[in-house]
Amino acid sequence: MMSNAIAKTNTDTTPAALLEKVVVGGDLGKLSPGERMNYYKSVCESVGLNPLTRPFDYLVLQGKTTLYARKDATDQLRSLKQVSVQITGRERVEDVYVVTARAVTSDGRTDESTGAVTIGALKGDALANALMKAETKAKRRVTLSICGLGWLDETEIETINGAATIPADADTGEVDEARAELLQRCRDAAITLGKDRLKLVRKGRTPDKLETPDLQAFAEELEAAVKTLQAEGYTSGVDSGDLGDYIPGEEG
Repeated sequence: MMSNAIAKTNTDTTPAALLEKVVVGGDLGKLSPGERMNYYKSVCESVGLNPLTRPFDYLVLQGKTTLYARKDATDQLRSLKQVSVQITGRERVEDVYVVTARAVTSDGRTDESTGAVTIGALKGDALANALMKAETKAKRRVTLSICGLGWLDETEIETINGAATIPADADTGEVDEARAELLQRCRDAAITLGKDRLKLVRKGRTPDKLETPDLQAFAEELEAAVKTLQAEGYTSGVDSGDLGDYIPGEEG
């Protein structure tokens, strides 16, 4: 009788049971694909979002898999919760451009958040894109904040050390382990190469945005560069913190 009860508990996929697993373990990667998909749908339903639009995606941070909010999430939330957003400030602080956004709900609640990007000596289109990105960050961050949601927005991921998005099937919740492994191989090689050497090999490519065959080739190219360095007697002393901008999330 007891063994049957335990078996029933272990296979319980109700929203409450899944929530308990996530809260206790703090890692969606520990759930089965079916459990992960059920949890995803439950989260969407709890805040009124349409899961078919993929408002969230998966992120590996500090060894744990969690959700992060995509553009679709903040766009839907502003409409559902009747949130209006205004830019209230723009300033440059040394090499950083900071935008402040204020959100107001229909019942008069207000909140403010900032979006910051490093601009350094950027010029032309690169500078224009960075300025727009700071505004996007501010708007999305304040939207999530005023709605009481603590998720990261996709525009924040690229500045978080060690963070990497991982693909998952939108219908089944199945994580593409092969692609996740390729992304990790890229990062491991990047840590060995260091930021300056990495720029020479990377040539502006972003791993998250490469199709899998191109990602495979990129990983092999990085690893070949590592082997060349090792043949020259080079030993990595690079801190992964130096590569905080290596694997950004989608800008969306």
